[in-house]
Amino acid sequence: MTATLEPGSTAVPLRRNRRFQTLWAGSAAAMLGTCVADTAYPLLLLAMTGSPTVAGAFGAVQFGASVLFGLHGGAVADRHDRRRILILADTARLLTALSVALALAADRLTVPHALLAAAVIGATMAYGGPARMLALRAVVPPEQLRQALSQDELRVNGAALAGPPLAGFLLGLGTAVPFLATVLTSGLALGASVAVRFDSRPGAQAPTDGREEGGREKGAAFAGLRYLFAHRVLRGTVLVAAALNLTGSAMLLAVMVLLRDHGTSQAGIGLALTGEAVGGLLGALLVSRLHRLLSPGALLLAVAWSGAAAFAVPAVAAGPVVVFAALALTSLGVPALRVMLDVLVFQRVPEEVRGRAMAGTMTLLMAGLPLGTMTAGLLLDRLPAATVLVLLAAALAAALLPLTFGRTLRGTSWTA
Repeated sequence: MTATLEPGSTAVPLRRNRRFQTLWAGSAAAMLGTCVADTAYPLLLLAMTGSPTVAGAFGAVQFGASVLFGLHGGAVADRHDRRRILILADTARLLTALSVALALAADRLTVPHALLAAAVIGATMAYGGPARMLALRAVVPPEQLRQALSQDELRVNGAALAGPPLAGFLLGLGTAVPFLATVLTSGLALGASVAVRFDSRPGAQAPTDGREEGGREKGAAFAGLRYLFAHRVLRGTVLVAAALNLTGSAMLLAVMVLLRDHGTSQAGIGLALTGEAVGGLLGALLVSRLHRLLSPGALLLAVAWSGAAAFAVPAVAAGPVVVFAALALTSLGVPALRVMLDVLVFQRVPEEVRGRAMAGTMTLLMAGLPLGTMTAGLLLDRLPAATVLVLLAAALAAALLPLTFGRTLRGTSWTA
């Protein structure tokens, strides 16, 4: 459902595309609100209960809901009006934030209430995420898709950089202030979803050999995953990206422990970890250039190998500056990689399963985050942090070797 041009017409510059910029602004507001909430809720729960376990439960519940509903969210995006899905998701997020702010104002907020909010936020990400991605791409012509996706990366990385410190600042103004801010950001996202009209109908369902009697498709929610894994290039791309997510989340925990063991303050650790967001922001500006210079396979392997090399650097020369630089280097090519994956999905996945393919990709990438953190935790209980970083670099390198010397990825091109 991407915007098309009449023969002989010229595309409106992206900066003057009112529908795209309005939807993008709404998405940016929603992302900023989510990043603020991801920091504010755990801090609030820690202050309420004094329990790190309860504080950590917020992220676990939110993530669990996103994974649980992720594939179904893609199926819904492929079958129902995407604009309506966006409006419902933004409304649910707004009402949830408002309920928490009101409960705090009345001094009535409970842990179950906060964890229910985490589940709702996770579910709105699962259902609104694929619909929002398809909506943004429905209002730009194909030749501007890569430029639009690059601008979208600025939204993601900018929110990741600004969200945590903004949450801390707002909490300093008052306990309920961060949640009132998320009400505002959710309202802006909802306003954008209501204001912008686009062809939000899902594509016609193509006949398949896997339908039950009555036309119902067997395993519909898994159709996107099946398509991804049946396509050699998409399968290799998604698996490498998932491996990067898994090892990257493990690296974050390992460098936190490494810096702590070397006497770095909590503030110093926090500043060092911002290298990830800074690298992502800078990388978003390099997307078009990297795509011109490298084929999809070469780009994927270059980003993955640079990550493997960067993992080992803090093990040799520990320190907040080194960690900042390693995280920035690791993240520099990630925006180009995410845009590449999105472009490949739009080029090579049929419209009727595109939402499910996107949801399947998001679910696979997200699943690596807790798995990587858990694996790192188990290793760090037994080994020094520097050794764990070397092991992560070696594991990623071992996984990349067959793909590096094979032809599947090296022979890919940007055309379908």
